[in-house]
Amino acid sequence: MSLPLLAIACLLVVTICYSGKCWLSPFGDCRKCRGMGHELKTDRKGRLKRGRDCRRCQATGKRIRIGRWIYNRAARTYRAGTR
Repeated sequence: MSLPLLAIACLLVVTICYSGKCWLSPFGDCRKCRGMGHELKTDRKGRLKRGRDCRRCQATGKRIRIGRWIYNRAARTYRAGTR
């Protein structure tokens, strides 16, 4: 098996796995608050304290995955074009 075919096969497997993950679990943890819903801060002694609510995820702790966002946008465009 040649190197380009192996690379294409690996990319195809990764794409299929990510598509499946986006289909089964469209929401992932927010990167800013790490799924907690509020920002984590430390006080002067280094102890963790709860900060204000996360503005990126509106305190839900979840965000939509990029692949799912792309699929939703494409489906919305397709529906709008076939009316």
